[in-house]
Formats: sequence, structure tokens, C-alpha cells
Amino acid sequence: MNAYEKLLSCVNSIREKTDFVPEIGIVLGSGLGEYAKEIKEVATVAYSDIEGFPVSTVMGHQGKFIFGYSDDVPVVVMAGRVHYYEGYPMSDVVLPTRLMGMLGAKVIFLTNAAGGVNENFSAGDFMLISDHISTFVPSPLLGVNIDELGPRFPDMSNAYDKELRKVIKKVALDNNIPLQQGVYCQFTGPTFETPHEVKMAKILGGDAVGMSTAVEAIAANHMGVKVCGISCISNLAAGISQVALSHQDVFDTANKVAPQFRKLVRESVNQIYKTI
Repeated sequence: MNAYEKLLSCVNSIREKTDFVPEIGIVLGSGLGEYAKEIKEVATVAYSDIEGFPVSTVMGHQGKFIFGYSDDVPVVVMAGRVHYYEGYPMSDVVLPTRLMGMLGAKVIFLTNAAGGVNENFSAGDFMLISDHISTFVPSPLLGVNIDELGPRFPDMSNAYDKELRKVIKKVALDNNIPLQQGVYCQFTGPTFETPHEVKMAKILGGDAVGMSTAVEAIAANHMGVKVCGISCISNLAAGISQVALSHQDVFDTANKVAPQFRKLVRESVNQIYKTI
């Protein structure tokens, strides 16, 4: 079964369980799991109930799609994402993103916990993603192009939609939520980056580093689905931070600022919905 056949199989598997059509797909990163409880749920589909679907193995990731309403906005929420470092092929890593687009989502809202490279950032800051560097991970578009999804050579000059970014910035301003802006650099993981890898990312123009998101943005753009994204700067990256890094610290910081993060995402989703 090729990647597109597998995608269609997953779409059919979900459609056997719900005919709900979302307008916005939301990927919940570390610390945002509680946002799922704010959704007026119509249907829930566990990843394990979708034949052939990759299942997240990361602590704190629930592993299910939630279909319903964020206030009055029809959404599908991905509670727990799949990472390349878990050993899945890249086509499986981006399958959930493509799936949300196939189910009707016109916008994919990506969130993550990331390490701060920009020395003006502090742990607990939020960073609106303006662009990304994905050079250090395989492109999800390698191999035979899936013509049914998009073109062989998709444009990435507006990978994180400028108009959506304007909406999020205004929401942050209106709600007195401090919001940084910067470039996200994806590495494979699962190790945290070395001090010199962080230094390299900084030289290349990166403001934050992490192990997800960029490939999902590529897959969504390939399909013609608009993308926006916010990183929670859960720690300062190696060489900037003076303490050893741990996943528990990342998780704890993300949880500490989660209420404000949820408010920013929720209000942004409401305003974005008015533009699509």
C-alpha cells in the first residue's frame, strides 16, 4: 500500500465513525493536552482504532482525534502527534496532517514545545513561527509525488501564512499576552541538540529548535492548506542554558504556562475562522 492509498484508507476508517467536517485542524504539542477538554466534543477517534495509523509513544501525548467545536468553530484536534524520532517513516509522520486536510480542514494550527536559541527569549515565552528551517530532516515530499495532493515543486515562500500571523499577533495584543516571533528549526531528535548544533541553528537564523512541526507545515502547504504555528519556549537550548536538559523540564514548563497558551490558541482559532 503506497502513502496515498494508506491515507485514503485512514480517511475511510474515520468516516465510518463520524461525518463531522472540521474547518480548522489543531495539533496539540506538549502541555496543551488540557485544551482538548474545552472542545464541545462530537466524536473521538483513537489513533489505535484507525487501521495503519501511526501511534504516538511520547509521554503526555494522548493519541486521539477529537472532533467538535472550539466555541463555535468546527475543529479537529490532534491530541498527541507522531515524531520522526519514534522510528516511523516520514510519510507516516505527516499522515495525520494530510488526513486533517482530507477531512476538510482549511487551516492547520501547529503548536509545539521548543528550545530557545534566541538569547532574548526566556523559558515560558510564546513564539509565533514566521518561517522554518527543515534542512536537518528528510522532506515529507521525497519520492514519487502524490499528484492528488499537490504539485511536485510546491512554493514555500509563505509557509506560515502572513495573514494568519497578523490575526494571531492582534489576538495576543488584545489579550495582553506577550508574543515573540521567530524561525523554528527542526532536528530529528530524540537527543536534545548539542551546544554547537544550537550555535549552528543560530548562525543560520533560527530562533528556536525542536523535533516536529516543520515537516507538518510542508505537507499542509503541499496540499494548499494554510498553516500557522506557535512554539512554547519551554527551555533555553544547550549552550545557552547552563543546566542539563530533560523532557520532564520541558513538560513542566509547558504545563506551567498552559492556561495562557490555551487562551491564545482558542482566541486565535475564533478569529482565524472569521477569515476563511
